[in-house]
Amino acid sequence: MTEHPFAPAFTATPDTTDTDDPRYHYRVIARALRLMEAEGPALSLDALAARMGMSAAHFQRVFSAWVGVSPKRYQQYLSLGLARQLLSDRETLLVTAASTGLSGTGRLHDLFLRWEAMTPGDFARGGGGLQIRWGRFDTPFGEALAMGTDRGLCGLAFTEETGFEAAFADLAGRWPSARFTEDAAALAPWVTSAFSGGGKAPLQVIGAPFQIKVWEALLRIPSGQVTTYSAIAAAIGAPKAARAVGTAIGRNPVSFLIPCHRALARSGALGGYHWGLPVKRAMLAWEAARWEAGPAPAPQGF
Repeated sequence: MTEHPFAPAFTATPDTTDTDDPRYHYRVIARALRLMEAEGPALSLDALAARMGMSAAHFQRVFSAWVGVSPKRYQQYLSLGLARQLLSDRETLLVTAASTGLSGTGRLHDLFLRWEAMTPGDFARGGGGLQIRWGRFDTPFGEALAMGTDRGLCGLAFTEETGFEAAFADLAGRWPSARFTEDAAALAPWVTSAFSGGGKAPLQVIGAPFQIKVWEALLRIPSGQVTTYSAIAAAIGAPKAARAVGTAIGRNPVSFLIPCHRALARSGALGGYHWGLPVKRAMLAWEAARWEAGPAPAPQGF
């Protein structure tokens, strides 16, 4: 694994550590989120803080500063009822969003400096002639594999459930004719910005025309809100294509940034997620907590 400043090892750290170092906060919270996802409400604040090598008061301050709510409140968002609650309370009206363009809260306008899609010919050639760099990065949702061209990120996968090798084969298999080079340092600024809570990262996605339409619809779903596969189908003018929409969502190459985790079944069930349902549930809980807390500045140095 290539070493770079964005990916420190996750280790328990005593209170004597320099708490002004953003990397320290980052690894503590990332590890804490994984433990909370795995062990649920039975994990008390004292026990969680002890696992982090911190006092309960110190851990609560650090956690609340990064996530926006207390650890207890965040655990409530991890309940199995989260998806149904979000669907009932905050389902995005994608048809309205589509009719008003990509302004306001649209991900495409607010988050990204540039969105570029490959031409159908480039897609048909399987990325032939492209140089794609890749690297491994620690994120609040576990290790991520990032890939990018000279123009922007073209792939983002989460490896906690699938394993790194399977995730790499999955992404690389989408562009079988491209050349792949490990170069985490080249991608680190984009990845760091993408997880900074409002940073900007350019994207260059490679997909068929129908897939591109679905991914554009996903970008219109604001953080903290959800929608359904059928609503996305209606928003792109194909109301009977909910199944095809689900397939296209599953082929989204840039997870989290193109927020396929915000698409749910009409029943409120989580539905599927290419990189594992625990990752999807953690993402929804993270965003719901930050939505409730309201706008907050991103951690400095993240």
